[in-house]
Amino acid sequence: MLSPAASDNGNGFLILDLGISLIGIALGYAWPHQGLTSIRRIERAFIPLAKRKGLAVTVAGLSLILLRVAILPIFPIPKPFVADDFSFLLACNTFASGRLTNPTPAMWRSFETIHVTMKPTYMSMYFPGQGLLLAAGKVLFGNPWFAVLIASALMCAAVCWALQAWLPPGWALFGGLLAVVRLGLFSCWTNTYHAAGSLAAIGGALVIGSAPRLMKTARLRYGLLMGIGIAILMLTRPFEGMLLCLPVAVLLGRWVIKGSNRPPVPVLLRRASLPVAVFVGAGLWLGYYDLKAFGNPLTLPYTVDRNTYAVAPYYIWQHPRPIPEYSNSVMRRFYTHDEYEFYAKMHTRAGFVLMTLLKVYLTFLFYAGFALLLPLIMIRRVFLDKRLRFLVVCCLVLLAGMSIEVYLLPHYVAPFTAVFYAIGLQCLRHLRVLKSNRQPVGLTLVRSITVVILLLAGLRLCARPLHLGVPQEPTSGWNSTWFGPEHYGEERARAEARLEGLPGPQLAIVRYGPHHDNLNEWVYNSPDIDNSKVVWARELNSADNNKLIDYYQNRTVWLVEPDSSPVAITAYPGQVAGSAGAH
Repeated sequence: MLSPAASDNGNGFLILDLGISLIGIALGYAWPHQGLTSIRRIERAFIPLAKRKGLAVTVAGLSLILLRVAILPIFPIPKPFVADDFSFLLACNTFASGRLTNPTPAMWRSFETIHVTMKPTYMSMYFPGQGLLLAAGKVLFGNPWFAVLIASALMCAAVCWALQAWLPPGWALFGGLLAVVRLGLFSCWTNTYHAAGSLAAIGGALVIGSAPRLMKTARLRYGLLMGIGIAILMLTRPFEGMLLCLPVAVLLGRWVIKGSNRPPVPVLLRRASLPVAVFVGAGLWLGYYDLKAFGNPLTLPYTVDRNTYAVAPYYIWQHPRPIPEYSNSVMRRFYTHDEYEFYAKMHTRAGFVLMTLLKVYLTFLFYAGFALLLPLIMIRRVFLDKRLRFLVVCCLVLLAGMSIEVYLLPHYVAPFTAVFYAIGLQCLRHLRVLKSNRQPVGLTLVRSITVVILLLAGLRLCARPLHLGVPQEPTSGWNSTWFGPEHYGEERARAEARLEGLPGPQLAIVRYGPHHDNLNEWVYNSPDIDNSKVVWARELNSADNNKLIDYYQNRTVWLVEPDSSPVAITAYPGQVAGSAGAH
């Protein structure tokens, strides 16, 4: 979990996003006939593809893979750089080794880090869905990021498939390709190792896309896809997934009771048995995982870690916990300042309103951006659309649920990705037919918005050399769809490579500076710490440091100072070592 209070650095590209969007809208309104012929030809070329729904879904997914692989020479496979990345990779490496969790390390206080549980076992605090995905990537492809890329591609395909159940085929294809550009290519969902957003979006798309198909045909395959979607949500974002599944359950319940086209109850029960078994089985496996990792099948992920380290709760009606005894200042600052500051703001009347509006703004900024702001003027007509009224209800349920949560990042609401896109595209459809003085202003505006989005994607590729104000720090611009890809985490990767190149096992004791970014984490270890080539540890008090060094007496001990410029790796005071060549 990352705080929504992201850095203000690197907002230049967002300003560019706003400026180009305004220019495009102004030009589209001023010259409503400009470029109509050429753009009409492009649209017509996509019509045959859109009508072949299966192929359209495939194209949406493959487009992301091909485009992201094409820019690998410019933006290579990302490095892990924040605590969330390292926590998910711990789960990845644990599952890939064939274990569900790891025993508590002997010197665990030196290894404590954000979002990692040390007791009763040593494991990521998160739900296991993301770790399982990364483990599959490591086992099958040798690198977990390829599973992240495939998950993002499947998300774009799933969004297209879900939209086909609610919108005409052409608009569904447009939505899938829009997801490629807006969510898949540049966002943190693809360019970090915590792609829980992509996974949850897949689950939500399967649920929301299966519901109307089930009510129309009652086929087993749609029930099975819904069951898989629910299982994915259970293993990634269960709370927000529940907010989506509740209105869907009401919709299906009403269909079962009053639907004129539903099959007889015995047939319906038979067809529902396998889908129910899928998500019930996922729930049972999650309980078994919780038992092994956290000591109790009813103790969900997050619970132990939050009870051990956190002060601020997740929900607004909960009271702060007593400040625990921290072994290091970084974790103390993160939990008692970074997190608690946002929680404290939520507990004033003005702060609650302001922070709630901020949540809505950050969500809109990530999923749509300024270029798609104008179509919202047609939102009233969407509210009146009987076909999409249910999706509006889903959004209202989400809004109610999010108002009671203290924190919000875009991947929290990822289960509703297909819902957001269906409503947004319907706004575009209404805008498209808008006329002013008998001029096709709306048609031109929609086409202008499309051109602006493609132009922004092209500019993002060369934003760094053009100094267009992309994020300069890992946590800058986190809520923007233009977040990445960038070259984050390379300093730690280079330092680890140097240490791994030295003869014998190494112990790296990390000393942070007074102004260290708490989320720029360097203390991360593999599941089997004692047998690792390089062991990363925090510098604690003298007694704890000496115990650590004595325990790893066969290792060469280094002092690593990430906040020095450049990063410094020197022999630890009192120890004899060579040079790691990291000055």
